[in-house]
Amino acid sequence: MQNTTELLIKAIKYEHPEEIPIMVNFSPAAIIAHKDELRAIMKKYPDIIPEWWQSYDFEKHAPPEFRKGVITDPWGCVWTNIMDGLTAYVSGHPLPNREDILTMKVPKEDMGLPHGFMYLRLLDLRGYEEAMIDFAEECDELQILIDKVCDYNVRQMELMCAKEESPLIIVGDDLGMQQGIAIGAKKWRKYIKPALKRILDVCKKHGKYVYMHSDGDIIEIMPDIIEAGAHLINCQYRANGIERLVETCKGKIPILLDLDRQFFPFGTPSDMRNHLRDTVEKMYMPEGGLALFIEVGPDVPLANTLALFDEANLLRHYKG
Repeated sequence: MQNTTELLIKAIKYEHPEEIPIMVNFSPAAIIAHKDELRAIMKKYPDIIPEWWQSYDFEKHAPPEFRKGVITDPWGCVWTNIMDGLTAYVSGHPLPNREDILTMKVPKEDMGLPHGFMYLRLLDLRGYEEAMIDFAEECDELQILIDKVCDYNVRQMELMCAKEESPLIIVGDDLGMQQGIAIGAKKWRKYIKPALKRILDVCKKHGKYVYMHSDGDIIEIMPDIIEAGAHLINCQYRANGIERLVETCKGKIPILLDLDRQFFPFGTPSDMRNHLRDTVEKMYMPEGGLALFIEVGPDVPLANTLALFDEANLLRHYKG
């Protein structure tokens, strides 16, 4: 069997992957909550759940932002977490005033491109309300801040591409809300798209494929994300809607579809199976363009988790 990366690249290139690529993620809080019962489910599906998840140890493997407490990152953003296993939120913003942007120094530390590396980084630095005002007023300081963050990210991407042996580079930045783009698609194209393109052009230079994650309703800008240099978009089922995804993406934009995890805690095992099957039947093409992403949180009943992976294990061989 080919590995997931090979299948994803075939799906990206519409080269008839032998099966539908499937990727999985478990919230550390889910492993804390269900422990051995969840690991027993993992063992049933070695072809879709990597073995290392079975040996995941929170104390050894969880990054700082998933631990209860308060931390400050190299940018000066303060992160607060009230529960082990779920991710923190930014509670302290180091650039509360526009003039702070002019004297801001980017970190000397090379920290790669963590989730929220460009657009969300602006919000983390300024605070949501101040950042929205910056975009609304289109102040000069906004572009100065974008350039500083982008310059840092270009350097980080150069380092990543130089040392990463995989042909696939994975990045993530939540660009959408539950409905639409907070700053509007027009301003996203004006301010964020050029910065994203500069960063992803590094991947192009190194001959890498780009898997770009974004939560939220991003239908309006999905073609732009591809134009900026992404090859595969990891997008959400719930926020974007299956009918719009069919219209916008099927046969046009390769997606790694994040199945409806807002529904996972509330439906029945039968609902889980129907959700997967309906999604595949609507989005599948033998040429490719479709991969599935299943993320399990602590509030998903074990019976639903089992049904999700059992159905995914069957559907990866779907041929229409």
